[in-house]
Parts: sequence; C-alpha cells; structure tokens
Amino acid sequence: MTSYDTDVLVVGSGPAGGSAALLLATYGVRTVLATKYSWMAHTPRAHITNQRTMEVLRDLGIEDQALAQGTPPELMGDTVLCTSLTGDEIGRIASWGTADRSATEYASASPCHMIDLPQTYLEPILATNAAARGAKLRLDTEFLDFTQDADGVTARLRDRVRGDEFTLRARYLIGADGARSRVAEQAGLPIDGQSGKAGSMNITFTADLSEYVAHRPSVLYWVMRPGAHLGGIGMGLVRMVRPWNEWLLTWGYDIAQPPPEVDGEEATRIVRDLVGDPDLPVEITSTSLWTVNHSYATQYSSGRVFCAGDAVHRHPPSNGLGSNTSVQDAYNLAWKLAMVVRGEAGEGLLDSYSAERAPVGKQIVDRANLSRDQFGPIFAALGIDGDSDSDAITAGLAACTAATEDGTLRRKRLREAIELKNYEFNAHGVEMDQRYVSAAVLPDGVEPDAARDLELYHRPTTTPGAKLPHVWLVGPHGRRVSTLDLVGHGRWTVLTGLTGAWREAAEKAGADLGLDLRVVTIGSPEARDSYGDWARISGIEEDGCLLIRPDGYVAWRHAAAGTGLTEALHRLLDR
Repeated sequence: MTSYDTDVLVVGSGPAGGSAALLLATYGVRTVLATKYSWMAHTPRAHITNQRTMEVLRDLGIEDQALAQGTPPELMGDTVLCTSLTGDEIGRIASWGTADRSATEYASASPCHMIDLPQTYLEPILATNAAARGAKLRLDTEFLDFTQDADGVTARLRDRVRGDEFTLRARYLIGADGARSRVAEQAGLPIDGQSGKAGSMNITFTADLSEYVAHRPSVLYWVMRPGAHLGGIGMGLVRMVRPWNEWLLTWGYDIAQPPPEVDGEEATRIVRDLVGDPDLPVEITSTSLWTVNHSYATQYSSGRVFCAGDAVHRHPPSNGLGSNTSVQDAYNLAWKLAMVVRGEAGEGLLDSYSAERAPVGKQIVDRANLSRDQFGPIFAALGIDGDSDSDAITAGLAACTAATEDGTLRRKRLREAIELKNYEFNAHGVEMDQRYVSAAVLPDGVEPDAARDLELYHRPTTTPGAKLPHVWLVGPHGRRVSTLDLVGHGRWTVLTGLTGAWREAAEKAGADLGLDLRVVTIGSPEARDSYGDWARISGIEEDGCLLIRPDGYVAWRHAAAGTGLTEALHRLLDR
C-alpha cells in the first residue's frame, strides 16, 4: 500500500494556490498549501475581480467577505485619460459595466457584481478559509523540487525557519508558484510566446488625492507624460488601492538598459509628476520592478503534476484578467481532483483540465497584450509620437480641441481610439464566456448565435461547454434565487422541468456511479420561473434536462424526455 502525507500538495499561496487549497478543503480532500513567504501578498498587485470570480466566491460561501473588503462598482467608475491628475483630461471611459448602456447587461448576466479587491485583501480571505476548512498551511516553507512515479509525487521542501529540508508525499501536486514557477519548469511544461517584452516599475504610496479624484471616482487614472511610451503598459498609471489615500503607480523603463535604481527620492518625484502637484505630501511604501510578458503554457500538466495561475499564463495587467483567470483555473481543477481522489472518476478526467484551461490561458494572454498595444492610436490621434515632451503633448491637445477642420478630424480619431479601449475596460465576453472543449463535455452540435462581438458582449447559453446562465427564479419563501445558487458546491446537478421524468434516472445513475447527484426541477416550489426568463434561455423543453458539472458548466444537454444520463456520466467521468 502506498502511504501519503496528503492527497494534494499546493505550492504557492496566490489567487490560484489559495483558491485551490480552499476548494479542495471544501470538497473534503486532504490538502497542504506550502508557501515560502511568512504570510500572504504584501503589495496589492492584481485587483479587478470580475463577475465570474465573484460567482466562484459565492459558490464557496465567501462572497460576503469579499464584498466587505472590496471597493464597489460605483467607486470603480470611469477610467480617466489625462496629462496628470491636475492637468487636462483627454477623455473618459465608463468601465466595468458602469455605463448606462452596459449596466443592465452586466446586472442581468450574474447575481454578482464586480469589485476592486487587491491581492493583499483577497489572499488572506482564501487562506484563512482554507485553513478553517481543514487545509494545512505551511508558511515559510520553500518548494525545492519533486519526483513523481505511477502512484504519487514526492516533493522536497525546506523549512525557512529551522533551515532543514524534508519531503512530503502526495497523490498530486499543484504548482501555483507564479511566473517564475519552479514546478512548471521542473515538470517541463512547454511555454510559448515572449518573455521580457518591456520593463515596468510599481510604486505604492499613501497620499490624500481626494481633491483630484473624488469628483470622478475611478480605479485607473491613465497619465500621458513625457516618456509614457517607454516600456510599461502603454501610459503612466495612477491606480486606486483604497479610496482616496492608498495608491499604486506604474511607470515604464527601458528593458534594454540596466534596471533603474528607484529610491524614495526618485519614487516621490515620479509620483508628484504624474499627479501634477510638485509639493504633494507623499509616503512611499514600496518600490518594485517587473517585466511585461506574452507567454503561456500549451500544456498545464505532466503526469500527476498540474500548474495554475501565473505559472502557466504570464501577461500585463491589462483587462484585469490575471487573478480572475487564476481563481478560475483552480475552480476547474479542484472538483476533478476531488472526484478522482474519492474514486468517483477515472484519472482520464484530469486530462480535461489542460484541454479546457490552456486555450483560455492563451486567449487572455493575447487579449491583455493587445490591450496594452491599443494605447498607440490615442497617441496617433493627438498627432504626437510616444517620446514627445510636455510642449508636444500640450500642442497636440490644443490642436485636438481647435475649432478647425483639422481639429474636427483629430477629435473623430480620438473618439475612435478611446472607443477601442472598451476591449480592455468592458470586455464582458472575455470575462464571462470561457468555452470548454474536452472529454468532460458532450457536445450536441447546436451553437449559440454569434451576432454580437464575442469579446465585448456576454452570450448566455446552455450549449454544452458553456457556463450555466444566470436567471432569477423564486424560491419557496418568495425570495429570489439564482440558477447558479442551485448548482455547484462540489456536486453534479440535473436541471429539468415539471414534466421531466429525470429524477428516477438520476437516482439510478447516482447509485450506479456512487454519486450524490442533485436534481432541481424548475417550476417546482423550490425554483419557480416566475419571470419566464428560464423558459426563454434554457434551450430545452420542460421534459428535457441539463447536466451541470460542479463548476457550473453544462456538460450534457438533452432537449426532450429520454434516457442516456447514466451513459453520459460514464463517459464524462472516464468510468
């Protein structure tokens, strides 16, 4: 008999690792999370938390904790383009679904709304809940290397307090150890793309900027200053961490040159320059350098080793996709590992993780880098090149506001250039519509309508491989309940209607496979379709059914009364 210290070892405590540990612990899987750090993130880094990630936190029962710590949409507001916080405005973009024309679409897509939740707040929520649910957290524990065989993985770790090394035996290993992942490197995961495209610096600071920003609340103030073209993510950035006195500033540097030395004096100068107040009282709290990457793994696993998060997709922060994609990697993987560990699924189910998530990783890496490049048309519309000085920027703005034929043309081009940035700040389809193709999905050959832009607009559909759409139903006490609240929680669910004869089939399939298979009947007192939205969007008749995976994705769709549920589950679970 093989002896294991734990079922799953998770290396890394960021959004991917923390989510994986919390999910596995919630599903009753013995889990150890090891991080070389003494606690969670000490700088805010990733922060935009989109609706799909909030749905994951809702499924885990911690949405309220995230909402209590996060900044709400009304303060995320308009993305502001300007020459400095005290200078001229170039334009604004109503972002994250807060525009009048997009607010309804965002609100109808999910029971959850977006928030701004920096890593310094998200990671402790994930870690403390993981520990409370049974995961073992090993802080100050550095991963060194691993060996694997047919039965498990043996990891070599170092206790950074005592200084000694020890081994830990697990059934599976998850490498969520960031963009310099040792686990991904040692597993030999193939990485495509380009690393080190450009250089950026982060400066975190505290300063009361309320007089410059409170009247135009935003997470992001993009600043066009001399040198804004240099490396970085397109322009200078003053980012709200906490309204309106805690901030993160991003500026670029020439990656072809030696990395700059950014001391307190230089950091203060950069902050005051982008704010536009030479006497601003500033407290610098940290400085760091990082590189812009355009790289992604084409395979997320090797044997019993799986990687998630920045270990397999590395990109600039444009579109706010980093931590969201990392959490959703873990959400995809955790239930599959849990079912295999419990003997409810064959190991072939685990192959679907890479098949489903690697295309998503490539998509978001490409999108984030394209969004970074799409600042160029704004410079072009103003008639200035990236290395222009203050006089050239001032002249460009003056020409753009002139009551002349040339000014009319420049204003049109500027509006079009700013409109293009909706692909960064309102990419609802990118955020919500990750489609899966794998052996863990049984397609039925019916594809949804694709009339609108697939990146900008969410397409709710019950097509197998898509996330179950959200609609509001009415529960037994007259309160609204989302379709998403009736699925998930680590279980498979059969959704059917009042005339659907699927309960007996579900009981038979559950008994045959040893599954706790939930059946939800739309139209019953627990889930009345009082608004008629389910009938409009379900894609099935009342006697049909949808088989929903534990991660809320449609695995199988049967349009009318029939059989095949047991057979479908056998195929999906590699049984």
